[in-house]
Amino acid sequence: MTNGVIEIELWRLAAAYLFVVFLVAVVKWRGVKREKLIILATLRMTIQLSLVGYVLAYIFERPNPFVTVIVILCMLAFAVYTIFQQVDPINKQLKKVIILSMFTGPLVALFYFQFVVIHLEPWYDPRYFITIGGMVIGGAMTGITLAIKRLMEGMKSERRYVEAALMLGATPEKSMKTIVNSAFDSAILPTINSMLGMGIIFLPGMMTGQILSGTSPLLSIQYQIAILLGILGGVSISTFLFLQLAKKAFFNEHKQLL
Repeated sequence: MTNGVIEIELWRLAAAYLFVVFLVAVVKWRGVKREKLIILATLRMTIQLSLVGYVLAYIFERPNPFVTVIVILCMLAFAVYTIFQQVDPINKQLKKVIILSMFTGPLVALFYFQFVVIHLEPWYDPRYFITIGGMVIGGAMTGITLAIKRLMEGMKSERRYVEAALMLGATPEKSMKTIVNSAFDSAILPTINSMLGMGIIFLPGMMTGQILSGTSPLLSIQYQIAILLGILGGVSISTFLFLQLAKKAFFNEHKQLL
């Protein structure tokens, strides 16, 4: 036990991989054809988290504003890349909108959170800035991914209704209002559902980690509430900005549906 935290021995950590073996056995038995993806996900998770652990340990011991900002920008860039991988193919205009939204929303929410809500000193303290930034960026990435998927599906399945609305004199914005609203709802719903069940159905990861490290449950709750609201802000701003700008990508300069 170190500083009140129970250390996990390597052989005990290895024993946790039994759950992966069980899952692989089940999907193989059921013929789901997901065993390769499960093994790949497990390997990537293990390698990525191990590398991140060493990198963060180094950065935390040597706080530097430039390094902190570079790490956040790299996280944002990888989030954009991940979105492109999940929703490909998309046109260049939509890609530009995704990049702008993905960088703007989380950064606005993160800097507001750091300077107003918890007021870090110094503001670039990587232990807080990078950790909280990762959660905000992850939430925004999920939100934009769900929004664009729903938007693309809606424009395909309801194209006739959009065209009919345009023929009747509706503006492009009004013709796809229902689709955009549905996309926004899809984007924010996971975060809202998480808020609904938090504290009663489950304890969030950060709060659990703080409690295990010896932090007071009441202080942990304060941090968790603030962070979850920060995530909600990042998702809301990113998705709203994306949908406002993405609507134009489906029409030409004469307001005709592409």
